[in-house]
Amino acid sequence: MAFLELLPQKLQRIYSLVERLALPKVDETTLRGLGRLLDDIKGNSAALSLSGLAETAGRMGMLVRGGGGMPMKVRGLRELNSSLKVNYDTALRRATTPEAGDSPDA
Repeated sequence: MAFLELLPQKLQRIYSLVERLALPKVDETTLRGLGRLLDDIKGNSAALSLSGLAETAGRMGMLVRGGGGMPMKVRGLRELNSSLKVNYDTALRRATTPEAGDSPDA
């Protein structure tokens, strides 16, 4: 749960880095920083068995490091960032919703 509580700040950082990549002049350090951030999310998500988050972060990392033009990367990263937010919402809902057998009335 602690990892999921820290994720909204990281998602906002990813959003700002992707939008920075859309600018005419892109610094390589922006790409490397985004790659490290995505690798961190992927590793922590995989360790917690949050496969949707881990898979999406991994795809975003591959897109950052892969070939192709910057407009293609930005378009793909924007789409995957939306998917990452959906996967985050799902993981948070699962973590905060009690299971059927955990009710105090049972």
